[in-house]
Amino acid sequence: MPSRNITFDPDLGVPYGTNLTIYGGANFSTTFNITNVANTAFDLTDYTGSGAISKSVSIGATLGITTSFTVGITSALGGKLNISLGSTATRSLAEGRYVYDVLVSSGSTTYTLVNGNIMVVPPVSSAP
Repeated sequence: MPSRNITFDPDLGVPYGTNLTIYGGANFSTTFNITNVANTAFDLTDYTGSGAISKSVSIGATLGITTSFTVGITSALGGKLNISLGSTATRSLAEGRYVYDVLVSSGSTTYTLVNGNIMVVPPVSSAP
């Protein structure tokens, strides 16, 4: 999946909204290139990341965390963060709409960097 460029303002603390698609049974990965309002890389040094998705059952309602992403900071000074799920994890996701968020933490500071909807599309056929 291509990388996504997002702008995050830590003073406002409002996550950037972007929607994603996961294809069931396939590896999923996307990289976020995070900049601040000065259009420079958001420094992720000393931060750790986490992310989760939850099945959305109706407007405003979810079923709790369905699965968690593997989150890796691939360039702390460059503001690059990657989220991923392996094919086994995506295969177990039911078709439909999910919500997700990605957080970074350092000490007592936690920011929700990005959130949105994820559409899970089931495979139509599989290889023999």
